Amino acid sequence: MTKTAAILIARLIFGGAFLMAACFKFADMGATAGYIASISFPAPLFFAWVAAFFEVGLALAFFTGAFFGEAAVLSVAYVLFLALAFHGPARWEGNPAEFGFFVDHFTFIAGLLFAAIHGPGEKLTLGWRIDWKTFGLRRA
Repeated sequence: MTKTAAILIARLIFGGAFLMAACFKFADMGATAGYIASISFPAPLFFAWVAAFFEVGLALAFFTGAFFGEAAVLSVAYVLFLALAFHGPARWEGNPAEFGFFVDHFTFIAGLLFAAIHGPGEKLTLGWRIDWKTFGLRRA
């Protein structure tokens, strides 16, 4: 029972973090695009929308357990990109707090890697996965 509760709480935290990030983007897409533009990334408004919908997809995967492992691995890549692009070494000299933001991303990555390996648990999960041998869908 304790293991199940811990897994469900972790799924809610992961899903909630990505859903909250998406809601902030939807609430002020212009500000998100401006932040993306601040690192000279191309097409900032387009990528702000892509990021928001991607985060909604990640949240749904964590909440439902569908494509959980795949979502966790994609999340690792996404969070690593965010850490490097928005809080990487080029920003540390101008604002030492950026190093703390950078490191915080790695604690999140550690949890995501653990989740990717151990899965969504057995309770309250759809359990859909991609079968990489046939590139089809299957139920775990």
